[in-house]
Amino acid sequence: MADELDLLRRANPVPPGDGRFHDRPLDQHAERRLNQLLHSGRPRRLRRWVLSVGTAAAAGVVALTLLLSGPATTPAVAAPRPLMIESGSAPVPLDRIAERAAADGSLRLRQGTHVQTWSLAMTAGTGARRAVTLPEERVMRWHADGSATELVVATDPRHPGGPVITDADPVPRIVEDGHVLSRRTFPPSWSDAPPRATPPHDIGRLRAYLDELNRTEPLGTPELLDAVSELLGNWTLGSRENATLVRLLAEAKGLRPAGAVTDRLRRPGQAYVYDDTAHGLRRMLILDPATGAVLGLEDTVTRSDAEVGVRAGDVMSYSAWMR
Repeated sequence: MADELDLLRRANPVPPGDGRFHDRPLDQHAERRLNQLLHSGRPRRLRRWVLSVGTAAAAGVVALTLLLSGPATTPAVAAPRPLMIESGSAPVPLDRIAERAAADGSLRLRQGTHVQTWSLAMTAGTGARRAVTLPEERVMRWHADGSATELVVATDPRHPGGPVITDADPVPRIVEDGHVLSRRTFPPSWSDAPPRATPPHDIGRLRAYLDELNRTEPLGTPELLDAVSELLGNWTLGSRENATLVRLLAEAKGLRPAGAVTDRLRRPGQAYVYDDTAHGLRRMLILDPATGAVLGLEDTVTRSDAEVGVRAGDVMSYSAWMR
């Protein structure tokens, strides 16, 4: 027990002096640190583990599975297939996307996020079973007084391809069928540190901003993609920020243009792929070819691992961001 307490103290996903987490849910970095702690008893061959939706989400998964399947039917919950590059499509270099984003000028920076996510849960050990997590949609909006509202809904995996929540109103609301996992309001809080700090639109400052989000390792390409995901979990970027981010991504080693792709929400995009051979993952970043906005990020397993019940070609997780 003492060893476990020592591990908790060293991991410390929420430092006591960090004001960003007061009266707030853990961000993706803190969840990842906690998740790494839970799996620290065995070697980690895969970089990204389950992005848990929490206790309320687990209850929602059970409820929605029962709603979507009867006693004599196969549950509707299923793992998605990896996104495929369109055959014969021409890859577009990142620097060209950055030029388009800089010339666009139509998008404004907005605090908050609107995202659909899915992840593959895993259990380690002999006889590990494959498990999936239902897709969920999350809208987080910050208000002028520093307060925030969050709505999380489990979406129907049989009918993907569009938003279930509208965030046009100050308080997001459901516009299509969806099982509410949580609906929360957070009291005012302020911080001048990432990710609460406004994202800069200068490459050097943005690199430092994302490096501060990362906090645990040098900002290589895998860490950069993780930090981008955390940034987009807090902000909806404007045209200037998109252009700066794409210019920074253009400098990332191993991130290569792959061609056109239709994303999870049926939007046309350009795919940029990073082969994380050290962790057996293919990471696909999807950008809007006109505005440079990040549409999605998908991780796919590239080598089977019976110990955690995954096979090559399994989608590990994906996120699809909306405005």
